[in-house]
Order: sequence, then C-alpha cells, then structure tokens
Amino acid sequence: MTEIEKNEVTPGERVFRVFNILFFVLFTVVCLYPFYYLFINSISSNTLSANGEINWLPKSIHWSNYTAVLGLEGLSTATLISVARTVLGTALTVMASAFLGFMFTQPNLWHRKFWYRFIVITMYFNAGIIPMFITMKNLGLTNTFWVYVLPAIVQPFNIILVKTFIESIPRSLQEAAEIDGAGIVTIFFKIILPSCTPILATVAIFSAVGQWNSFQDTLIYITDQKLYSLQYLLYQYINQASSLASAVKNSTGGALNMAALATQQTPTSIRMTVSIIVVLPIMFIYPLFQRYFVKGMFLGAVKG
Repeated sequence: MTEIEKNEVTPGERVFRVFNILFFVLFTVVCLYPFYYLFINSISSNTLSANGEINWLPKSIHWSNYTAVLGLEGLSTATLISVARTVLGTALTVMASAFLGFMFTQPNLWHRKFWYRFIVITMYFNAGIIPMFITMKNLGLTNTFWVYVLPAIVQPFNIILVKTFIESIPRSLQEAAEIDGAGIVTIFFKIILPSCTPILATVAIFSAVGQWNSFQDTLIYITDQKLYSLQYLLYQYINQASSLASAVKNSTGGALNMAALATQQTPTSIRMTVSIIVVLPIMFIYPLFQRYFVKGMFLGAVKG
C-alpha cells in the first residue's frame, strides 16, 4: 500500500468531517447568541427592544443606555468591591490551594491522610445557611469586606486538583533540592510553584469566575450598601428595572421629543445593559487563561 493510499480520505470520513464542522459551528452559534442578543438589544432603539423586535440585527443604534446605567447610584462602588474581591480572593485561593496541595503530597506531614480526608469530607457535608450565618456573625465578618474573601480561601476541589497535579511531577526534583539543603518553603516556591502554572491557572479561573458572579453572600451577610457587590446590584436592578427606568427618565428631564423617545430607558433596556456590563469583564479574562485551562484540567484530574 502506497503512502498516497494510506492518506486517502474515504467518502465516509468526508461526510463525518463535514457533519462534525457543521455541528460545532451550530453549537458555537447557540452558545454565543444569548450574549449577542443582549448586546444588540442594549444598543438598539429601546422602543423596538421592549416590543421584542430586535432579534438578529441592531436597529437605530445608540449608546445612551450605557451612559445612563453607568451613572446609576452605587455602581462605581459596587464595581470596585467586585474587582477587589475577585483579585484578592483569587490570589489567596490560588496560594492556599497550591500550598495545601503540595503539603498533602509530603509523606512526613503529621497525620497527612487524616487532614486530607478531613478537608475532602467537607465537599459532601454542609451545615446550611443559618449555622454559616451564625458562624460569620460570631467571627465578626458580617458587614465587612473580608466575608467575601476569607470563607472562600480553602476550596477542597481545588486542593484535590493541585495535589494530583503535583503528584505527577517527578519526585526526584524535590529530592535533589533536599540534598542541596533546600527547606520545604524553598522547594515550594522555587521548584513546585513554577511547575504548577497550568493547574494554578485553572484554579484561578474557577476562583475568579466564582468571586465575580457571586451575589448570595452579599444577600446573606451584607446590609451596608457601601459593601454591595456588582452582581448583587445586578440582582436588584433586574428586580427593580421598572422603577430604575422611571428614575433614569426623570433624571433626564420631563418632556421627550420623538427623536429622544427611542433612547428613553425601559425595563428591558436596563436589564440588557446591566447584564452586558457585568458579563463583559469575565468574558475578556477567560480567553487569557484558556491555553492553561484544558492542560490543567487533564493533568490535575488524572495522575500521569
């Protein structure tokens, strides 16, 4: 059999490839369309958007929805809170997951199996919202910024991923460093941490998305409006879209001419615009970690 015959594509393979490409193109369109739908409705005529007439292409494009929503009270403070909790919470979670995952691979750790099982078991048992609230209150964390960060630092699933990944790193690297006199901290920062970039990027994605999208902790633990997160404001804006549209309308003045009618804020325009503002940052960040994400998930889930 010649090399050409070996590489010849059969009709069945051609049909499969075409079907495969069409399927994934359709799947991509289905995944992207909701975001596209939100965007075109946020920049189109608010009257047409409220009537459900914007489905594929924007009409009467304008950007006044974004200027109006960005001017809503408390949005800038909530954005700062969400960015701060995402950056700080992600950094602390990644470091805690990396160090604990590393320590659980050390045979000389005191009662290593007990502590590892103790952390893993918390994945399956939860005391519930009320005991958690009482605990946070007794610790003095309610109505403080740290209630967003501290409870999320130790994540059992992330620790398992990092531990499994570290177990795939040749043990000889650590043994060589120990012979040269390196301590446990030096080994962690100089050898293990640089080798764990893929799995740490994966943990960072999980943590950042979770922190950015979280609103329930604000709902349960926070009553001070200065500590509201952006997602919690989104939750409020969606529930109060009608009153917000009226407030924005009143702030722009009483009478509206026909030209201004298309840009008059409606409950639909408020919902669409706020959703885009909240979703957009995480959509830009995710592709930066995508090349690490797949590798980290495979190597962290299966010991190789």
